[in-house]
Amino acid sequence: MAKVVIISGSPTPTSRIHGVIDIAKDQLQQAGLEVEWIKVRDIPAEDLLYAKFDSEAIVKANQQVAAADAVFVATPVYKASYTGVLKAFLDLLPQKGLQRKIVLPLAVGGTLSHLLAIDYALKPVLSALGAQNILQGVYVLDKQVTWGDQGQAILDDEISARLEESVSEFIQEINWHTSR
Repeated sequence: MAKVVIISGSPTPTSRIHGVIDIAKDQLQQAGLEVEWIKVRDIPAEDLLYAKFDSEAIVKANQQVAAADAVFVATPVYKASYTGVLKAFLDLLPQKGLQRKIVLPLAVGGTLSHLLAIDYALKPVLSALGAQNILQGVYVLDKQVTWGDQGQAILDDEISARLEESVSEFIQEINWHTSR
């Protein structure tokens, strides 16, 4: 069974990004993929800030990424880029930690002005980590995500269709690469 690791760079536990990830995660699991979720905010801050490569949490997270066939990288947009907590974690991945991985970036931001944060901020770092198969990212506006009565994210129709299509392409790439 192919494995996907989701890396969430949100510093808050109730971020819209987590609601969008939940929807994508369900789609990945329904396709028969094994999914693990690294919430970077749950890694001890001291380990991230002091680059403790040998900390138990960092070693475990890096092992999860190493064992994955594909990586789904998700972040809210802060100051026209990805979050600092995500950067701190990505800096602790091995130099070629994303080599031979299929990568799907996702960002949630407040304005269309930050639409290119994926292409101009996140993708160069993913490439520097060895990723060569980076799919076109999904950018979601805050206003496209609302919360239902049970605390589940509800996406507007446009972004729901785009997310489903992008995750379907991600699944196809994973299945093609793992079947070879």
